[in-house]
Amino acid sequence: MSKKYKVSILGDGGWGTAIALVNARKGNETLLWSAFSDYAQVLDQKRVNEKFLPGIPIPKEVIITSDLNKAVNFADILVLAVPAQYLRNILFKLKTFDLSRKILVSVAKGIEAKTLARPSEIIFSVLGNVNLAVLSGPSHAEEVARNIPTLVVVASNDRKSATTIQDAFRDPRFRIYVQSDITGVELGGALKNIIAIGAGVCDGLKLGSNTKAALLTRGLLEITQLGVRMGANPNTFFGLSGLGDLITTCISEYGRNLRVGRELGQGRKIKDIITSMEMVAEGVETTRSAYQLAQKYGVTAAIITEIYKMLFEDKDPKRALDDLMGREAHEEMKQY
Repeated sequence: MSKKYKVSILGDGGWGTAIALVNARKGNETLLWSAFSDYAQVLDQKRVNEKFLPGIPIPKEVIITSDLNKAVNFADILVLAVPAQYLRNILFKLKTFDLSRKILVSVAKGIEAKTLARPSEIIFSVLGNVNLAVLSGPSHAEEVARNIPTLVVVASNDRKSATTIQDAFRDPRFRIYVQSDITGVELGGALKNIIAIGAGVCDGLKLGSNTKAALLTRGLLEITQLGVRMGANPNTFFGLSGLGDLITTCISEYGRNLRVGRELGQGRKIKDIITSMEMVAEGVETTRSAYQLAQKYGVTAAIITEIYKMLFEDKDPKRALDDLMGREAHEEMKQY
């Protein structure tokens, strides 16, 4: 019989809530922390996260609190379910705690705008050499919460930490693989959101399956080329946190980044799109970061570049498509 763990999830968004539900189903003692005391009270009373995961009941066994001391001291495993742009602020609050006997699990999928740092790099820079694992893969919160079969991957520099999280979170409907390539797993989870915006633009322009298939294929190559330059294993991008996450993000109706792209393709301005959204579309800021990283590492990244120009230079989506299609032809596969 699998060991039971005490798990605190820092972050009351859809994914944080879904991870709490996974752990509750597994029989782990589970705590969900909200940064906002008033919303924590609403969650505790209504037992539904109407803002981020509507229609899914939260079992009474899940402790809900806005007390960070209680959340950290409660846990053997501390899940960081905070968007990448807000992660550093939470980490500074964790510096006063003794984390030496805890495993931290990052589930953020993004790149910090100012520093171009991945979540694990932010965590190590603020907290030092903590026991860290990174969990990613094709895992929309809405489906995980409804107990739909899902496969993810957990990566860590410490094999024991990875296998501990595998044991702690895995159940018959939530299968977890382990590996060691933190860089690749994080980049796959972040960069696929950019391609999802592009997939949405294809939908907004009413293009066909041929176009979207080409976008995913060439987009994956750009992700791989940039990832390898940054130290990742190319094979990682053909696994769950790369190809797997890319596919689901580009086809699922739950995708926030897909929605952004669709509205962009229909002619709406990005500022208006973002203002109308309750949840964070990580791919927007990630596009800016990836564009800068591609320049830094000397990667052409034509698709990422055109999506950047649509988002931040107000380039017309039809013109961006024409510019991509009109590029000089060359060999399909270039060396990484």
